[in-house]
Amino acid sequence: MGAAMLSELATEIVVPVCAVIGIAFSLVQWVMVSRVKLTSERHASSANSSKNGYGDYLIEEEEGINDHSVVTKCADIQNAISEGATSFLFTEYQYVGIFMIAFAILIFLFLGSVEGFSTKSQPCTYDKEKMCKPALATAIFSTVSFLLGAITSVLSGFLGMKIATYANARTTLEARKGVGKAFIVAFRSGAVMGFLLAANGLLVLYIAINLFKLYYGDDWEGLFEAITGYGLGGSSMALFGRVGGGIYTKAADVGADLVGKVERNIPEDDPRNPAVIADNVGDNVGDIAGMGSDLFGSYAESSCAALVVASISSFGINHDFTGMLYPLLISSVGILVCLITTLFATDLFEIKVVKEIEPALKKQLIISTILMTVGIAIVTWIGVPSSFTIYNFGVQKVVKNWHAPNFVRLGKINLLLSFE
Repeated sequence: MGAAMLSELATEIVVPVCAVIGIAFSLVQWVMVSRVKLTSERHASSANSSKNGYGDYLIEEEEGINDHSVVTKCADIQNAISEGATSFLFTEYQYVGIFMIAFAILIFLFLGSVEGFSTKSQPCTYDKEKMCKPALATAIFSTVSFLLGAITSVLSGFLGMKIATYANARTTLEARKGVGKAFIVAFRSGAVMGFLLAANGLLVLYIAINLFKLYYGDDWEGLFEAITGYGLGGSSMALFGRVGGGIYTKAADVGADLVGKVERNIPEDDPRNPAVIADNVGDNVGDIAGMGSDLFGSYAESSCAALVVASISSFGINHDFTGMLYPLLISSVGILVCLITTLFATDLFEIKVVKEIEPALKKQLIISTILMTVGIAIVTWIGVPSSFTIYNFGVQKVVKNWHAPNFVRLGKINLLLSFE
């Protein structure tokens, strides 16, 4: 069937390097956001500012409130929201940890009991003449991959919440200078969570595959069956973040409206109302931490499902490591494409007025789509043989390499159907 142009050694280098680049870039974005100090710098001359809409103010100060008072109030509100969100997540994660351990035990018991916790090798599905690892090994490694996915999901959500609560007051203060400054801070803070969850997920998955391979050896079918627990762990944690934070923020929102506006005649979203702070805490926990875990879960599920589909193809049988890691190569290219696209948003395009924000975001979508299409084409050309075989329930089907991008979509659909 031919071999891929990209060597196994090159694949071993490209995937982790791209993941590390994504993590490093997210940290750089975090540092750049931190340069916005919570200090009084309001009356800067627009003549001394080179770009990004200093003259288009989004927030005008109330009469009688000086610059120092506004900055101090922003810092106090940020600290209150950050402290509340951190306390909420730590409390939630204590209960999530109990669920994580209990569910991991259930996974081990259910998978291990399939063959009566047998430690004997069993015939492989794709070739009855070959012997694969026992069911007990699948149970153990699936449990480990579930825990890895759950921990990575929790970490992704927590880091996303931290950068959000870290950047909210800074975005507000930059909005007093102009829409361009506020847009850049908001975009960079969002990029921190996006790059961190994608790069962390890719790196942990890559490391897990290589560690599991030390035991499984030639049994790639069992290896990638065990690795599917990684996606399940990510999705399980996303459920708690989304639902828990959503219920909390809605309860706080209703309480703020009823008690603050109705009974005490406090304006809506007034920080003097404690329920307003609680409402913002819930927004950060549910909409940001929960979304971070949710995005990671979707990414991990689709990647693991595509790996399972590839394991029953000629890649898995012939031990074509580059072809097997084709889904991870796509993710690696995606990190580089997003890095370039982010630079277009923060350094190459200038936002001067509010009406330019929507076209700028649409440009990001168009640029990333074009670059990613080219990237997928290149990865498919050098990372996948011109033709290969898929074994579908004993039926062999020869497909071309340009069909390979459908693996990712097909794998995700199959995994979603199995959950249904």
